[in-house]
Amino acid sequence: MSASLDDTKMFASDNAAGASGQIVDAVVRVAFDAQPAYGLDPVTASARMRMSEVFERDVDLHFVATGSAANSLALAALARPWGSILCHRSSHIQVDECGGPEFFTGGAKLVLLDGDDGKVDPAALQRAARDRVGDVHSAQPQVLSITQATETGSVYTLDEIGTLTDIARDAGLRVHMDGARFANALVSVGANPAEMSWRAGVDILSFGVTKNGGMTTDAVVSFDPTLAGELAFRVKRAGQLGSKLRFEAAQVDAYLADDLWLRNARHANAMGERLRTGLGAIPQARVQGSPRANMVFCALPDPVVDALIDRGFVFHHGIGGPGVARFVTSHATTPEGVDGLLSAIGDLTEATRPQT
Repeated sequence: MSASLDDTKMFASDNAAGASGQIVDAVVRVAFDAQPAYGLDPVTASARMRMSEVFERDVDLHFVATGSAANSLALAALARPWGSILCHRSSHIQVDECGGPEFFTGGAKLVLLDGDDGKVDPAALQRAARDRVGDVHSAQPQVLSITQATETGSVYTLDEIGTLTDIARDAGLRVHMDGARFANALVSVGANPAEMSWRAGVDILSFGVTKNGGMTTDAVVSFDPTLAGELAFRVKRAGQLGSKLRFEAAQVDAYLADDLWLRNARHANAMGERLRTGLGAIPQARVQGSPRANMVFCALPDPVVDALIDRGFVFHHGIGGPGVARFVTSHATTPEGVDGLLSAIGDLTEATRPQT
């Protein structure tokens, strides 16, 4: 058995963090008593009620095992096989889902849009949303998918979301939001959940839990009651309807209780800001883009990257371009861990700086 990783040096992903104690305790509480199967239990009912309260309206809630399943099933409910899904070229559904959206939709085409800092450019959306509409030879634009927070760590403002959803609505498109880091974006924007979702024109949301203190579940939250029947059948057909659904529901129930999800996100973001600010003070470290959540991309000299790895720090590099490191903080990241990383980068950049 390999030795466990040093938690203070883990910056590869918020997926690497352990679960919040409140969520673990909630799962333990439902572990021993018999309950009705397939979501007919009181814990699942409680989680659904909490989610509706959070979004200030009745929502259709489905628990799934992964964010990939959430994105793919949500998009399948909105896009027909001959349709197209408009998304940023760096979006998770394009880069990291292994064709899952295309598979679950039965062949809908992803159309890739440009835009700075991981955000869809409104002018690019305007063009793509009306490109070859009605032409039987071309996949028809049907869905806009935006990621909040984005894959670069940036965050859409409410006005930016509204601009994109207005363009989508005018063109007859439905809107999906990939909210794998929805909580991190929410506390960054300073909005409430309704303002950043259905009130902003979002039809369906992939609601992240795992990255922010959960164990084994994410969710699909639909604001369109006409999708309820189709979503239920799609979830079951995809093998995502858990027979002991209360174990997934207990995680979401505890996640939403007492604002745990927001407290976790605030902490992760604060650690991300601590890291971003510290990197900005190191001459040879160049922060990329405008990170506003819990993910920071930073260009570092190759010898520094190699030396950090040798010292046991775990992070991704090369994702944002050659020589670019990606550091992700989580609900479990400590100030001491961030400061240790900054100290190492500072020492190593100083040691590798050309002498004049």
